[in-house]
Amino acid sequence: MTNQVTLIATAAMGLEALVRDEVIDLGYTDVTTDNGKVIFNSDISGIARCNLWLRTADRIKLLMKEFPAYTFDELFEQTKALPWEDWLPEDAFIHVVGKSHKSTLYSVPDCQSIVKKAIVSRLQDAYHVHTRLEESGTRYKIEVAIHKDRVTMTIDTTGVGLHKRGYRVSQGEAPLKETLAASLIKLTNWTPDQPFVDPFAGSGTIPIEAALIGQNIAPGFNREFSAEEWDVIPQSIWDRALEEAEDLANYDQPLDITGTDISHQAVEMATENAMEAGLADLITWKQMQVKDFKPKTDSGYLVGNPPYGERLSEKEEVESIYRSLGEIMKDYPQWSVYIMTSHPGFEKLYGKKASKKRKLFNGFIRTDYYQFFGKK
Repeated sequence: MTNQVTLIATAAMGLEALVRDEVIDLGYTDVTTDNGKVIFNSDISGIARCNLWLRTADRIKLLMKEFPAYTFDELFEQTKALPWEDWLPEDAFIHVVGKSHKSTLYSVPDCQSIVKKAIVSRLQDAYHVHTRLEESGTRYKIEVAIHKDRVTMTIDTTGVGLHKRGYRVSQGEAPLKETLAASLIKLTNWTPDQPFVDPFAGSGTIPIEAALIGQNIAPGFNREFSAEEWDVIPQSIWDRALEEAEDLANYDQPLDITGTDISHQAVEMATENAMEAGLADLITWKQMQVKDFKPKTDSGYLVGNPPYGERLSEKEEVESIYRSLGEIMKDYPQWSVYIMTSHPGFEKLYGKKASKKRKLFNGFIRTDYYQFFGKK
């Protein structure tokens, strides 16, 4: 097995540049960006480091190969030609998933079946097994993705998506993904020495992610990854990656982070989640209506994901919240305000045109991220 690998960090639409920058910040230089993914070369330690450190990526996949395929025979032979034994042991539990778009091989179940047969055949030859493989060992999730007759064959190294940080013990309805929350913060110019407020904190995801960023704590420090179970990656690689994360964390960095919400239950959930993340002393939580919010400093950053008012019964209340926030923040021109919402009339209700706005998706909901830059 070679020590050099090609990895794919998958990204939500519109966030590829953020993921690319994170990959480069980790020291990887051979980086290319495509729709929904960032591709880069690394040594094997990159599997551990990227799973631990990437805040805005969805998952990390090991690229086996890309190749064209127009028939099932081509798919079988080219899949079998890959060195699966370099990664999969004889008893590997092989779970093949797939997708196909604008391709001759359009039947995903058939493609999955062909790929599974090819991998099994390769492993039988490699391990000199003439009976059925037991598949009683570690689970390997292999994806065959076909787009315009070009196959991308990968092995998932992450397991449960990277948005599952491991600190969320409580959540409300439709919680914001941790990776998207981190992205909202990374799209600002906030630095840890400046006040940070989320007046729509919900279960606390945005303030918690801000605290992790502020103290440079690796977002994956509190969870496990599927590649940790792979025999071919020595435990020492994971140990070194965790040691690096511990060394780079700046636990002495003071932070001024506040999360507020109108719901007492939400504040309780946020407090529990912050405690689980080990950040209980770093974030101030308050039950408060938006109309009662008043910044304590002349400048700072406000980042929020307020209700969108998509239900007709909530629309009037939500629009009142937007107006209140705009009225408050017009008296604090040095504050930078960042709001994600799907409401098309947000700027008019807020009373100000955004310095910049960016299209983002919160799950399947298309939103705009309104950015109001504070005066220097």
